[in-house]
Amino acid sequence: MDNITFQSLKKNLKKDYSSLNKIKIAILGDSATQMYAQAIKGYGYELGINFEIFEADYDQIELQTYNSQSELYEFNPEYVIIFYCTNKIQKKFGESHLTKKPLFAKEFTNKIENIYQTITTQIKCKILLFNFAEIDDAVFGNFSNKTNFSFIYQLRMINFELMNLAQKFKNLFIIDINKLQATYGLNFITNNKIYINTNLFFSIDFLPIIAKNSIDIIQSINGKFKKCIILDLDNTLWGGIIGDDGIENIEIGDLGIGKAFSELQLWIKQLKERGIIIAVCSKNDENIAKEPFEKHPDMILRLDDIAVFVANWNNKADNIRYIQQILNIGFDSMVFLDDNPFERNIVRTNINDISIPELPEDPAEYLNYLRTLNLFETASFTEADEQRTMQYQEEAKRNIEQQQFTNEADFLKSLNMIATVEMFNSFNTPRVSQLTQRSNQFNLRTIRYTEQEIQEIAKNKDYITLALSLKDKYGDYGLICLIIMKKQQNNTLFIDTWIMSCRVLKREMEQFTLNQIVEIAKQNGYSKIIGEYISTPKNSMVANHYLNLGFEQVNNQWQLEISKYAERNCYIMKT
Repeated sequence: MDNITFQSLKKNLKKDYSSLNKIKIAILGDSATQMYAQAIKGYGYELGINFEIFEADYDQIELQTYNSQSELYEFNPEYVIIFYCTNKIQKKFGESHLTKKPLFAKEFTNKIENIYQTITTQIKCKILLFNFAEIDDAVFGNFSNKTNFSFIYQLRMINFELMNLAQKFKNLFIIDINKLQATYGLNFITNNKIYINTNLFFSIDFLPIIAKNSIDIIQSINGKFKKCIILDLDNTLWGGIIGDDGIENIEIGDLGIGKAFSELQLWIKQLKERGIIIAVCSKNDENIAKEPFEKHPDMILRLDDIAVFVANWNNKADNIRYIQQILNIGFDSMVFLDDNPFERNIVRTNINDISIPELPEDPAEYLNYLRTLNLFETASFTEADEQRTMQYQEEAKRNIEQQQFTNEADFLKSLNMIATVEMFNSFNTPRVSQLTQRSNQFNLRTIRYTEQEIQEIAKNKDYITLALSLKDKYGDYGLICLIIMKKQQNNTLFIDTWIMSCRVLKREMEQFTLNQIVEIAKQNGYSKIIGEYISTPKNSMVANHYLNLGFEQVNNQWQLEISKYAERNCYIMKT
């Protein structure tokens, strides 16, 4: 990100996009958006995406929205990006009658809500909406904070109400310009001279940043986001070298440079509570490396915050491969933090796709730098995320016990696994939606659904849904499998979605789930189940899923005759 300029993104436009995955985006703005569209397209090439973009003519947001025959609806995008310029809003506020100014924010957010509902009624898409950079008209000075007749008061109200709208509508996402302004400053993100001459609100230097933030949201909705942060220790989590300096002399706490490491640890702790997996990869003796986590009074991170702790003298690239095997997630889902440029380069050279930030030389700058990268964008958050570290620690215990068994069946019996099966409901909808967005490997068709879409499916009588949870003697996996089946003619059920968490691979959950599907099919008078596998770069592990479960291939689909099905044995009990 540091080296990407708008000019480099423009050069990408001349490259061959034909082999890249396509995503359709429509951009609607009340000011110039051409260069923003170019930045989106160019940045897509950096990520291996061909963004097919429809850019509406200048100031056509309402025209494109309320005309059902408009180019917007003909284009039928997957994502619609809407940009209202702060300068234009300021002008409208200035022109409004004095007595109506206190209603300005309410009227504007009502307009946004109507636009959202109109577009999403016509086409199945997600809406990305820019919020507003703060520009004070200086009419009231600091008294602006005490009167709702001021522009800055109304603008802040709009930004606040847009957050509420995004909570209300699950297919609405905010591109947070206000946050970026706080990071980079108004004079960096805007250029009044360019705006006056071209109606382009954003500065040229800011375009790559806003393009990346926009694409970060799209990528997170599409299941491409960071799940794990791997940490070096010496001079990364604390100042000094624990093996040389000893626990009393490492720098951590509220004094001097120790404060920088404490604040970094606090941020990492917050990431863990949000559901990011924390791992350690350090060149150290394990007992020495663990000592600060166990004994230092100023450490914020503790051992129970760490899902996988690896400290030895092996090559760090090999240790990260070991961590990846335990967690069973892709390297592109990982971030590696290390203060040493040599170690960073070793890992970067040997492991493709892993994100390795170039940490500043001064630890005081670590945290601010990492925050600007927006590494951990997400499209969802549930209470289950807070339990993720504990679940991986439980999985490590299972792996240790499994090594004591020579017979796989005996190990599975020993786990005392119990499954709960229910339909989609208001309680499990957030987790169900999250699984569709986050699951890449055990995902037969890789279709993503937002919470709103899952709610609609749950209410639709044309669908049958299943949400399966699992627990064993070590703990609760939580909701780890979902099925969406669409009713078809000729007494047939089509499996629209079959997703399972990789944490329960080799637990016979596939067999148990198919038994439940067949049982429901019989109860509802269906004679045939149809499955489909759509290949992606990440789901090859389930290429033979239906074959292994006894389905017969018919053209490009898989078919199971209910009358021929014999219940499959497994070691999972149903509650």
